[in-house]
Amino acid sequence: MCYSAQIEADYKKFVREFGAVVDLELFAQLWLRDNNKTRRPKTPRALDLSFLRPGDSSVAAIAAEIREWDNDEVAQLEIELAKQTERLAAAEQKLATKPTKTAANEQRISGNKIEQIKRRIADLKRANLEARDSRMFPGYYCPVLVSEGGKLVVKPMRYQCRPAGKPAFYDEKYPGTYNARRSSLEDYWKKQFGYTHGLVVASRFYEWVTVDGENWELEFVPRTGEDMLIACLWSHWTDPKGKEPDLLSFAAITDEPEPEVAAAGHDRTIINIKPEHIEAWLNPNPADLQAQYAIFDDKRHPYYEHKIAA
Repeated sequence: MCYSAQIEADYKKFVREFGAVVDLELFAQLWLRDNNKTRRPKTPRALDLSFLRPGDSSVAAIAAEIREWDNDEVAQLEIELAKQTERLAAAEQKLATKPTKTAANEQRISGNKIEQIKRRIADLKRANLEARDSRMFPGYYCPVLVSEGGKLVVKPMRYQCRPAGKPAFYDEKYPGTYNARRSSLEDYWKKQFGYTHGLVVASRFYEWVTVDGENWELEFVPRTGEDMLIACLWSHWTDPKGKEPDLLSFAAITDEPEPEVAAAGHDRTIINIKPEHIEAWLNPNPADLQAQYAIFDDKRHPYYEHKIAA
């Protein structure tokens, strides 16, 4: 399963390279603090930063919302930082007078939390982009390329698909629905396969493997250096009771592992389609699913070099 990937999060690159239109209304809704929304959406920081670049008046409203989320989060983190600093001071005072395991544990936990909080605050305040800013994980909202009305459109979607018609609790009951196995496309995913196809652009993907009883996170990168075009299924979920907001979400399709991925210890690989198949993939004919399988069979096979993730 592809649990994480380093994606292309800059919406402008989709415009330049694919001639796509960006659904700015949906991106605005993603960050809009309406309906008493108290938690910011999970997004790769690179996506936030792509809207925070100065000089683009068309996304000024979106940038203002993101800055407000940033300022609120920094304020909350600074309050927590002060609490953890007091906690650390109390633990160190106890250790200085009467060392105990409890005090040592408090020192370790508070010290770790302080470092985590400081890193997050620094991330929210910096404007320069770092590689880790582009990581997506299940639950994150990412740019997904789809076809709509004969045009390529970029929409924000959550990485964990909740198919239309399924109850909201499926998110917890089936937490692995950020991936769709090729073997189950005409079963669990039958209302999406052949109907709602998308693409995510990524430079590398990450998998957990177990070697000699130890778990390792591996980073896989195409030796060619080309971005991967990851085949996805997506769905527009609506609450039949009208109580919850609409949800756009997607799953990456996985296939049998490439030989080098299997040798590294993992049993699935994302489907990296060829650029010449983009139009056919994004405009499927549900009456001809074999044409979609043919796209899978003609996928790109770059050698995926791997290393232990930093």
